[in-house]
Amino acid sequence: MRLAVFNYRADEEEFFIKFCAQYHVEAVYIKEPPTAESIEKALGCDCASIITSPVRKAELDAFQKAGVRFVSTRTIGFDHIDMNYAKELGIGVGNVSYSPNSVAEYTVMLILMANRRLKTIMARGLGQDYSLKGVRGTELRKQTVGVVGTGQIGRNVIHNLSGFGCNIIAYDKYENDEVKQYARYVSMDELLAKADVITFHIPGNDDNYHMIDKSAFGKMKDGVTIINTARGTLIDTKTLIDAVECGKVGAAALDVVENEQAIYYKDYKYMPVNHHDMAILNSFPNVIMTPHTAFFTDMAVSDMVEHSIVSCLKFTETL
Repeated sequence: MRLAVFNYRADEEEFFIKFCAQYHVEAVYIKEPPTAESIEKALGCDCASIITSPVRKAELDAFQKAGVRFVSTRTIGFDHIDMNYAKELGIGVGNVSYSPNSVAEYTVMLILMANRRLKTIMARGLGQDYSLKGVRGTELRKQTVGVVGTGQIGRNVIHNLSGFGCNIIAYDKYENDEVKQYARYVSMDELLAKADVITFHIPGNDDNYHMIDKSAFGKMKDGVTIINTARGTLIDTKTLIDAVECGKVGAAALDVVENEQAIYYKDYKYMPVNHHDMAILNSFPNVIMTPHTAFFTDMAVSDMVEHSIVSCLKFTETL
């Protein structure tokens, strides 16, 4: 099998070399993201491995022209791919799974950081201000944590949280018996009303778009903590800003945000970032923002590369 590998990072390269050799795959390495122009370099490849760059009609047309029959994204989410048009063209699309511990551990870290006001403590420390005013935290064991989504990552979050002695409630369309050892399933409305901390672990799709809007915030406790390591589109960003400003949201920790695609994983330190809402959120002392790095561990990157290669091989076996 010939595999076109697009916009791979330096930290992924060692794993592509390792697993392509292991699975006897011939790789064509293309540093650029998939565009109508760069996809020409994939001519003669059976499959393509991509990351989070948008793959819309123009890119899919180019893949078809190059003879690529399957596109594997090295991510769990696939909202950056025009799935309907891919189906029209007869191009298969696959996503990957990776170590759920990466995001689950990061989620618990963000909960603790938000609870203990770590952004303010660290910012003050840089200026050698070691005063205590305004940095008294909250103990997790005293709180009710609402986990939205109990797939692999959500289940791992719940298992990790169980060691802190907090009350855990969960919502998912499909209940899981493993979860019931540590948490109680409730309706979404009950979760919004009772949770001190709400963390999201569901995909970003049309059904979930802006599921946390003005109405949802209105059902929450005053001072609630919001954690999002899933997809930015789950939360109406402008409404979140309003909720922080009025005190409805007491703290937030966001590894994802709407319209992040053109910004995250790039160096903007000497340039303006064209994302007004992000600038506002970053200015709040009680909002922590990280650049979609919850997944980023050695094990997860290895899994993403290997599983992308394997999904392509499985596709070619069906031909």
